[in-house]
Amino acid sequence: MKLSLKIEECAMLNLGIFLFTTLDYSRWWFAGLFLVPDIGMLGYLASDKTGAYSYNIFHRKGIAVAIYLTGIMLFAHSSFDRCFGYGLKYEKGFKFTHLGEIGT
Repeated sequence: MKLSLKIEECAMLNLGIFLFTTLDYSRWWFAGLFLVPDIGMLGYLASDKTGAYSYNIFHRKGIAVAIYLTGIMLFAHSSFDRCFGYGLKYEKGFKFTHLGEIGT
């Protein structure tokens, strides 16, 4: 059973690498961000219980997927707004954007 789980996880690692290569980022970003979830190990400085909890939180796949999906939705929504002229706002008011004045 453990072997089949390891094979499944290796396949998911390869999927993650493949999906990253479809993005328009340098591969150095992948290498640089790859170990970021291990920040969760810092919890062990407080106690074993805190360390286990923080490490496990940083390694939850569901949280990673939620962050990914949230990013996609924010990106899509921002693009939708800009298609209709609702750009980034200036301090003068809502209708003043980097794409021009709304309603003119």
